Amino acid sequence: MSSSPPTPGIPPTEPSASPEAEPKRQGTFRALARLYPYAKPALPRIYLGMVSALIAGVVALLIPQVLRQLVDGPLQTGDSAQIWPAFFVVLGLGVLEAIMIALRRWFVLAPGTHIEARMRNGLYAQLQDLPVSFHDRWPSGQLLSRAVSDLNLIRRWISFGLVLLVVNIVTIFVGFVFLVNISWELGVLFMVCSIPLWIYGYLFESKYSVVARRSQDQAGDLATTVEESVHGIRVLKAFGRGKYALENFAVQAEDLRGTEIEKAKAIAGIWLWLVLVPDVTFALSLLGGVWLAAQGQITAGELVAFFATATVLRFPVESIGFLLSMTYDARTAVDRFFEVLDTENTIKDPERPKTITDPKGKLVFDDVHFRYQDAALTNPDLVDGVELTLEPGETMALVGLTGSGKSTLTALTTRMYDVTGGAITLDGIDIRDLTRVELRAHIAMAFEDAILFSATVRENVLLGRPEATEADLAEALEIAQAAFVYDLPMGLDTKIGEEGLSLSGGQRQRLALARAVAAKPSVLVLDDPLSALDVDTESLVTEALRRSLSTTTALIVAHRPSTVMLADRVALMENGRITAVGTHSGLLESNDHYRFVISSLEDELKRERTEAAR
Repeated sequence: MSSSPPTPGIPPTEPSASPEAEPKRQGTFRALARLYPYAKPALPRIYLGMVSALIAGVVALLIPQVLRQLVDGPLQTGDSAQIWPAFFVVLGLGVLEAIMIALRRWFVLAPGTHIEARMRNGLYAQLQDLPVSFHDRWPSGQLLSRAVSDLNLIRRWISFGLVLLVVNIVTIFVGFVFLVNISWELGVLFMVCSIPLWIYGYLFESKYSVVARRSQDQAGDLATTVEESVHGIRVLKAFGRGKYALENFAVQAEDLRGTEIEKAKAIAGIWLWLVLVPDVTFALSLLGGVWLAAQGQITAGELVAFFATATVLRFPVESIGFLLSMTYDARTAVDRFFEVLDTENTIKDPERPKTITDPKGKLVFDDVHFRYQDAALTNPDLVDGVELTLEPGETMALVGLTGSGKSTLTALTTRMYDVTGGAITLDGIDIRDLTRVELRAHIAMAFEDAILFSATVRENVLLGRPEATEADLAEALEIAQAAFVYDLPMGLDTKIGEEGLSLSGGQRQRLALARAVAAKPSVLVLDDPLSALDVDTESLVTEALRRSLSTTTALIVAHRPSTVMLADRVALMENGRITAVGTHSGLLESNDHYRFVISSLEDELKRERTEAAR
């Protein structure tokens, strides 16, 4: 484009790597509650998983009660016949606990994957729906990390962290009831000693959440760096800048490592309390229990049951640390996920859309203005009051110096960006009154930067019109002079590599042009689609386009004199405005700036031919 938005890959705000303004932070519960619409279908199985885990916890707490009866009964009286029934009761409880744990896993694992899939599909749909201006601002690595690592973290929390956090908290309270029932003195001592854990857990959230957010943002930035390096590997190798890229990557990786160490220290801090407090509590309870037993206030069986119950509670108590850290990680992931979902789509379909019943292809720019949302008000509009009419079937060339606004103007035709003033009409209807699907069915684009997908040649060419016939496909390939596809290993069914980098620049451009032609639009917008072609191939494509465009309205950004010659009329663009419209010969005679632009294009063509001759 003639003018570009903020550079992707560079976060506009610090310290957060999110391109959007930092939203007001919600409470952890309210943030996680936003998952309800996605989790609702899976809640019955999640509840069953919780019930299974809770039964397993209660069963584990019942075993010490059996030991209590065993110690105070058969072991006191020496009646060995009573030992075997106690043994089988303990064995049965152990087997039941194992079955409940297995059921818990079976209930919750599959629903978690379904929730993750629904969220990922929702995120992808939102990314497809959001305007190009959103993608201009957001680094791709940040979006990728949200779609993969963040959603994976949320799935693991729902399937494991949430279930165990709820169950273990309930188990702890039920266990406290058992402890108080055995000995209210020791039970109260146990509860009082656990108070520091709850206080530190509360303080842990505010510290850990900030570090967790920074870590996930830095991971997204690192993913962006990796992606850019992989896509630009040819450039890095050609200029010998691999070491520089590695150094830049190492700095970011070191920052992330430092943040992960800070996270680990925070987790280590709570683990210190989670291990130290129970051990101190056990020691104090032991002293108190021995003293109470010596006073005859509790029996040996009750003392054994108390410590066996406390031992059962040890894992639920100690697990609170990593379950809290997992919960806060999940909460951060939810925040990052909904930052994208909550982004307002500024380019929407109208509430009462109109339709074009008889497409003719008349395209009118009526006092069109455009500026990027974050542009300073003192800066001039990139497109500044354009007035231009393309009659049905007319081919209009758009020429101008670099930065004059040509590419920006063409992007407005399909609402990749919306005009900020004036209107663009198609067959008399404001394009904002059409649904985006209908608009883009009537207007097709081919870009200078030809993007292909990792799919077959056939799928790439028929992307805009999958229902096209083989004859339409063959015709589009012929117009674009893309017969080379028939020589590929599997012909039209050959799968093109990522972004089509296995093909040459000219081959990619020809396939992109074929894709636009195959869509059979009423208006074809070409943003310098022939720049990578050699002169001979360009002349063949130009001649084929001249024949095919006889019934199609075309707006062509021209960077070569031969492309200008293809047009019925030429529009000269200067500083965001159309300053002259006429035939090529007429403008050559009457407009000094047009002659200068054409002279520049001819000089560029001569340089290309000289380089090709070498």
